[in-house]
This record gives sequence, C-alpha cells and structure tokens, in this order.
Amino acid sequence: MEEIKFDPEICNQCETVDCLMKCQYIDFADVAEAKTEKLKINAGEHSRVLDECLTCYACQEYCPYDNNPFYLLVERQEQLGLLPAPTPIVTEQLKMMGPKGRIQNEAVSPPVVNMCAFPMLTGCVRGKLFEGASVIVGTDIFCNIMWLHFAKNSTIKERVPQMIDNIMNYYLKDSGVEEMICFHDECYGTYTSVAPAYGIEVPFKPVHLFDYINHRLDELADLITPLNVKIAYQRPCSNRLIPQTDLVLDEILKKIGAERVPRTYDRETALCCGGVPRAHQRDNLADELVEKNINDMLDVGATYCIFNCPFCMATLGQEVAENGIMPILISDLVQMALGE
Repeated sequence: MEEIKFDPEICNQCETVDCLMKCQYIDFADVAEAKTEKLKINAGEHSRVLDECLTCYACQEYCPYDNNPFYLLVERQEQLGLLPAPTPIVTEQLKMMGPKGRIQNEAVSPPVVNMCAFPMLTGCVRGKLFEGASVIVGTDIFCNIMWLHFAKNSTIKERVPQMIDNIMNYYLKDSGVEEMICFHDECYGTYTSVAPAYGIEVPFKPVHLFDYINHRLDELADLITPLNVKIAYQRPCSNRLIPQTDLVLDEILKKIGAERVPRTYDRETALCCGGVPRAHQRDNLADELVEKNINDMLDVGATYCIFNCPFCMATLGQEVAENGIMPILISDLVQMALGE
C-alpha cells in the first residue's frame, strides 16, 4: 500500500500556513511560529502540535492545496508514539470495533444503504424516502475512519481494504450493484478522501446521504410540506474531509423549509461536539465545547439541532434536549417534511 500522498515542497512554499493558523484549539504567536511547527511535523520531528491536537480533522479542510496535512499529522503521532487517548482505551476500542467474521452473503438491490457499524439506526431507513432500499450493517463493513482520532493510521491501512472487499464480495458484486449510499458521513469520507490519500482502490461508487436525499426530494416534491423551523447543524469532524457535501445540505434544508440559522460555530468554524476530547480524557475541554455549542444554538433561537453523526448525537443529544432544542438526525427531519 502507498504511503500518504503528501508533497513537502508545497508546505515549504506556503505563506499562510492555514492548516495551523486557522486551528480553533491551538494558538500560535504568528505565522512564523506555525511554519516552524509545521516543518517539524513534515520532517518527522516532535512538535507541540502533535501533543495539543484535538484531532478534529479541520486542518484537512483549511489546507488550500489538498496536501493532506491532517493525515500526515496522525501518521507522525503514531510514529512517535504520541497517542491522544490512553492506551487501555485505544486497545479496548481496537478489539470492540474490529471485524468479527460474522458477515454472510446477501442479495441486495438498489438503493443499497450502508449503515456502517450502527445497527441501532437501521430503523431510520424507512418510508418513501428510502423506498425499496436494502440495508447492510456491521463491524465487518465498518469504515474505520475513527482511528484518525486515536493516532492509529496503521489500523486504517490494514482494515479499510478488508472492509471494501467485504462490501464487494458479500453484497454488491453478485447482486450487480455498483453504487452504495453512505448513511454515515464518515463512510463517505473514508471512500472518497482517506482511501485515495493512501492509494486504496474503491471499486464501487460511494454516494453521500445528502446527495441521495437531495435527489430523492426532487422526485417527492409534491409530498413536501415546508417545516418552517430554525435549525442548528452540528457539523461532524468527518465533513471536514468532504466539505462540498455541506453545500448540498443547504439545498436540502431549503427544499423542506428549514432555516439553517447563521451562527458562530458552524461551517468552517464549526466546533467539535466534545465527544473526542472526552475519549482523550480532556474533560475540561469537552465541557467547554459542549457549553459553547449549546449556547450558540440558543443564541440564534434554533428549535432543532440536526445531526449526521451518531457519535455527535450521542454526545450532545441529551444536553441539547435539556435546553429545549430537539435533537434529530437529518434524515428524520426530512421525513417529517414528507409527512412521515
């Protein structure tokens, strides 16, 4: 397998060092300091960035050259043994989320919706929005992108090709299906960003949930009743890898009459939900992020908080609800507009 696609000369010539200067969690005195730290990372040397990084993926979006700064950063963390989370947590998660070998051949028909490792969410694939859909789910097809939060790129390199083979050999190939809808944002990021960065071939066409919903709403336009609600979107880390899909969400919300209220912590300045620093045992930072996110939603009068990441919803859902804002998955909000 290829090493990460990265060109150090691009960083050498970069004058703005956006990948670090735009970081919302690490402060630098000036561009010169950020440049010095970035060059240390590039050279495989220790940098304070490797210790302080929240692993929120944002620098991947901030880089104007698509030079994979975040993937490289995680590579360096692992190479230098700088695991963001305690070793027992990483070890347990590696075991819990590993493939179990329980997968069986199954005939599927389009649209095929991959629920990743979240069987508890299969009930979301229902109604006219997903009419006729086949659902696949389990740790044997888990996208494994979460290991970016734990400095375990080696696990991604090892497991992602196996997951892709499982998806093809147990579901898609014999069924003659060439496309797969990624219900979880992270799956789409794995197949369209992480895989190409490591030279991993993806033999099927991944379709982002937003793209599927957006197209389906055009087909079901006569059934839409505008919701006339104000929403806050908790943008997940993985969407930093595929920012183009965030614009598709705007189209979806417009079609169903939901206003994405402008606020401080959204789009490029979105904050982590707090779940990742909690896993890293940085509880004070986690508490701070939860408070900032919720206060931001309250300040703009949002009545719904929409999620496209089960982990984000598990982290913030209860806190959001306790503050009078309804937590809801984006697909469920769309189904409300369809009268379901």
